[in-house]
Amino acid sequence: MSINTIFLDLSVYPTDIVEKLTIISTIKEALSNFIPGMKDAHSTNFEDGGFLLVLTASRDSFITVRGFPQGLVSINIEYFQEEGTEQLLTYEAVKQLETVLTNATGSKKSHKFPALQRGSKVDRYFVTSDGRIIEMDIDAVVFNEQSPYQRVQVLHSKTMGNLLVLDELQNLSERDLIYTETLMQRGKEDYSDKEIVILGGGDGALLYELLKEKPKFVTMLELDEVVMRACREHLRSCCGNCLDKLEDINYKIVIGDCVKSLDTMIAEGKTVDYVFGDLTDIPVSTSPQGEVWDFIRLILNKAMQVLKPTGKYMTHGNGTGNQTSLAMYENQLRNLKIPVEFTKDKAFIPSFLEDWVFYQVSPMKLK
Repeated sequence: MSINTIFLDLSVYPTDIVEKLTIISTIKEALSNFIPGMKDAHSTNFEDGGFLLVLTASRDSFITVRGFPQGLVSINIEYFQEEGTEQLLTYEAVKQLETVLTNATGSKKSHKFPALQRGSKVDRYFVTSDGRIIEMDIDAVVFNEQSPYQRVQVLHSKTMGNLLVLDELQNLSERDLIYTETLMQRGKEDYSDKEIVILGGGDGALLYELLKEKPKFVTMLELDEVVMRACREHLRSCCGNCLDKLEDINYKIVIGDCVKSLDTMIAEGKTVDYVFGDLTDIPVSTSPQGEVWDFIRLILNKAMQVLKPTGKYMTHGNGTGNQTSLAMYENQLRNLKIPVEFTKDKAFIPSFLEDWVFYQVSPMKLK
């Protein structure tokens, strides 16, 4: 079941909006040929010359027609669809309605959208890092549990396979190997016989791919055991069998606060070749202030203290559309307690439907 909302818009002559009566009559007649039982519910004229018409129709559908004096008309058709019932208007019917409206009103330009579905059991809408709505072909909820830290879901997509979603944000799908490979700079970095720390990484994908590179030892510090369980059960194509046990000959998974583990390493003078920051993304904000930014600065400063002089800190940033936030992050890098230099890379991530930026940060070499 879902609330379905269909959107159409038309570009007409501004005088048609101001004169109102003809275009209102024309639109109502066109709508009545597609939606039975239509009745007037309310109408309003605005001082600027625009109008609002509210209609009801069969299946308790609710229709608004809004005329703007600039020559734009928006038509919204909303109705409730019970599971297993037919749509009030199929997308094919919406296309036919658009054609009828365009011809009847003399519209210079028109557009229509398939029904936006809200309130359904399966969430299929996501938001890109720069605020655009995307719809995925999600057809099942495979896993859904609230951990002490976040809502953990695994959804199934017809094209992406299983998809890990944390607090309504897509994190990793079975089609997103490019994310992990770009994060680790596969083919550009040599991990053989190296000591590595992963901060976060609960999906197990980074650990699984790093182990293929024959490192000396990998320590993974993950806070949320629920994420690990969800991926162990439902994203095995991403994590393999490395989440089946917490320790093996060449890796160890520590469940707990990574900051405490870093503090222990600093106190003991322990250093490693690579630290991966697979934690929170760079926030989209107007200034580098707030709890998340404070956490990012904390992690950066502590991670640099456990790196060998030749080591690297590898992390993900955000979408390429967020240049302001990326620039603020780079400014944080320039102001760490230990001077650093950095490079960056980007890759198109299928489940994000956008390019994502990745950073490689090294202690600055003495000249």
